[in-house]
Amino acid sequence: MTEHTLSAEPTHSVWDRTLAPRLRVEPGGEVTFECIDSSGGQVQPGMSVSEFLTIDRTRIHALTGPVWVEGAEPGDVLQIDVLATRHGGWGWSSVLEGLGFLKDRFHGPYLFHWQLDGESTSSLAPAVVPVRPFLGVMGVARAEDGTFRTRPPGPFGGNLDVRELCAGSRLYLPVFNNGALFSCGDGHAAQGDGEVCINGIECPLDVTLRFDLHKRQPLAGPLVEANEVAAPDSSADAWVIVESGTDLAATSRAATSRMIDLLVSRWGFLDVHAYILCSVALKLRLSQVVNEPVYTVSAALSKQILPARNLFPVH
Repeated sequence: MTEHTLSAEPTHSVWDRTLAPRLRVEPGGEVTFECIDSSGGQVQPGMSVSEFLTIDRTRIHALTGPVWVEGAEPGDVLQIDVLATRHGGWGWSSVLEGLGFLKDRFHGPYLFHWQLDGESTSSLAPAVVPVRPFLGVMGVARAEDGTFRTRPPGPFGGNLDVRELCAGSRLYLPVFNNGALFSCGDGHAAQGDGEVCINGIECPLDVTLRFDLHKRQPLAGPLVEANEVAAPDSSADAWVIVESGTDLAATSRAATSRMIDLLVSRWGFLDVHAYILCSVALKLRLSQVVNEPVYTVSAALSKQILPARNLFPVH
């Protein structure tokens, strides 16, 4: 198995399928991505609010990549296994005018610095917040020509902010371009569902990922196989459908419908039985509500209630 390391610089803060790949890997290859924080390294420990307000916001997300996966073609599925994460011991969160889920109540500006003590932080006393690192952005190049800001997520993945994507989990993405052209960044040491103030604990994060490829497999959008190695029990292990859109109700329906399709195609349920199972066991959550006008909904079913399955078996 080939192992690679990809330094953060030069980063990019747009999706553009004409970006030249910085690294080429074979399926089965592992890459350790060095990811600077979502500000592009502009925020530093102890920075003042006034200094924070002067950062260049065109550099937000500061992604590492793209990585070309050999053999990847449109219509394939790219599998990304999150093998390990390592934070740098610090992070930050902010409140800004006009941003966040409660922007009519909290106007900011405000900048909060976190000290990360291994697996938790006591910076916001008396709370003790578990540290659960993951990448807020993991995606492949979009199907369209052009240059697109990284804030809105979509079928290609991107700025999903799905907190289940910590070490031990697996992400499946549809491929839209030769080589897939995968990029990642926006490290979070912790994040609540919704990311309501517009930040998790933003932090530099080194992440080791393994890439595999499933040829000619239909997939409408991101799918997560959550296997949280740090969880005290297996209750966090789940199949998670991820759907993004501008209408919360329509997006929630689309996520639920895709879960029903998955149950029918992979577990052999009648569609009406899958519908009933979702009604009694599905966790329908808001992964992010701050990338307006696009919201992200996660529909999760615990692995404990379903027989084990390899969704994309090797033929």
